[in-house]
Amino acid sequence: MTTLFYNIKELIQVEETSKKMVSGKEMKILPTLKNAFLVIENNKIKDFGVMEHCPKSGFNTSVDLLNKMILPTWCDSHTHIVYAGNREQEFVDRINGKTYEEIANNGGGILNSAKKLQQISEEELYNQSAKRVEEVMSLGTGAIEIKSGYGLTKEAELKMLRVIKKLNENYSATIKATFLGAHAIPSTYKNNKNVYLDLVINEILPEVSSNNLAEFIDVFCETGYFSVADTKRLLKAAKKYNLKPKIHVNQFTAIGGVQAGVEFKALSVDHLEEMRQEDIESLKNTNTMPVALPSCSYFLSIPYTPARKIIDAGLPLALATDYNPGSTPSGNMNFIISTACIKMKMTPEEAINAATINGAYAMGLENELGSICIGKKANFIITKEIPSYGFIPYSFGNNQIETIYIEGVKV
Repeated sequence: MTTLFYNIKELIQVEETSKKMVSGKEMKILPTLKNAFLVIENNKIKDFGVMEHCPKSGFNTSVDLLNKMILPTWCDSHTHIVYAGNREQEFVDRINGKTYEEIANNGGGILNSAKKLQQISEEELYNQSAKRVEEVMSLGTGAIEIKSGYGLTKEAELKMLRVIKKLNENYSATIKATFLGAHAIPSTYKNNKNVYLDLVINEILPEVSSNNLAEFIDVFCETGYFSVADTKRLLKAAKKYNLKPKIHVNQFTAIGGVQAGVEFKALSVDHLEEMRQEDIESLKNTNTMPVALPSCSYFLSIPYTPARKIIDAGLPLALATDYNPGSTPSGNMNFIISTACIKMKMTPEEAINAATINGAYAMGLENELGSICIGKKANFIITKEIPSYGFIPYSFGNNQIETIYIEGVKV
């Protein structure tokens, strides 16, 4: 099946050859073609160009996109979308003055979600999570990373990962799995963190590997959770199973997690709300992608990742949602892009680059997704009639998407 899209007002994020990522000043450059066409064949991009070179035949159907734009689907490289229930009461508690840390210390937070997830059936967990996957696909997301970490027991962590695997099998969006057993310290191990890490490393990790349930390993490297030494211990163990690190660092405090990520060649270091100059320097000349999660900052009223310092230092940056029940109960990448522009002073070009090509890299998908490039998957957004791509972040809270194609099929 070959389809021609023609009279495209602007075809955004086009590449003749696929780039790994964009960094520094390059992030301000968003390659586009005006008055363009796009040809897809089955689930891949076959051709594109300006209308004067548009083919006249060789396709089964054609779609006129006068005054509409096409850009790649969003690549959301950090989510916790598989969870049970919600934590709306904690939302109210924060309004009434309690901090995230206070709520966590009183049995809320991650431990609250873990309790709910341990009690729910695998089928119900899948059904709840599938609705969220469908929701984010309808908002333009074509690739999603999903973490475990709300299980905190061997049985529940493996249950989460099986659900993630099933979601990937049943949906056209590309879904990557991350094992985050070291997300919090279960209450039963409150005074025996090392014993819990023994469980994660010696009992759960081998099962994750032997059942091919994850590609990545994560750890919440943060004061009050897991130390840098804990992080290194876990990443060293995961290396034996060829799990690539993608780790939580610098959300509330900067304790050396960035440096640990770089040491273990992490694909990404995520959060980064608290960044020292030495953290920025550590990321230079590495292949580790910094990832910002602006809606977490918005929801918790904590500092935003210093995007300008990171990009102006010549580094790349990706944007993701952190979709989870406690600190970011939304998977809307369109809001992420708006928030990055409004609160983090990123340009629309930088934000779109961060949410497409750099997001793809942060999941190891840069050769398949993230740009309009011949041979890549036909994952793209068709906008409504809008004046420019800058209108997408400008019109925050409004949906400027008309149609989404994932693997060549309209969602």
